[in-house]
Amino acid sequence: MRIVCDTNVLVSGVLFRGHPRQILFLASHGGVVNCTSPDLLREAEDVLLRPKFGLQPNQVSIIVALFRDTFKIVHPVRGVTDIVDDPQDNAVLEAADAASADRIVSGDKHLLGLKEWRGIRIVSPADFMREIETQERL
Repeated sequence: MRIVCDTNVLVSGVLFRGHPRQILFLASHGGVVNCTSPDLLREAEDVLLRPKFGLQPNQVSIIVALFRDTFKIVHPVRGVTDIVDDPQDNAVLEAADAASADRIVSGDKHLLGLKEWRGIRIVSPADFMREIETQERL
C-alpha cells in the first residue's frame, strides 16, 4: 500500500509515541510504502527546527536524511489548489497524486475534512492503524 503522511504525522512519529510512530515503523520495515515530496521534506525540516522541540540542526539533518532514505520521493508535476483555507496542505495532495497513493494519513482538519480526494482516502493515524490491524487479521 502506498501512503503519503502529512508533516504532522512525520513530526509526531519522530518526537512522540503512538500511531504516528507505528506508521513510521511500518514504513521503515516495508509494511507500507510511504511517499513524500521535496516540499514535504522541507516542511518537516522547518517544523523540526522550531525551538519548542529542542532539536539541534545536526539532529534534524539526520532525521530528514532518514526520511529520504526510507521513503519513496516523488516529484509532483501538477499543482493543486483544492484547499483554500490552508494552501500549504495542497502539497500533501500533490504528493499523493504524484505517488498514486492509496491513502493520505493526516491529523490536519482541512485534509481530514475532505475524507477522500481523487479516489484517495484521507484518514487519521489511528484510523489507518486500525485498518492495517484489520487487514493483518484477515
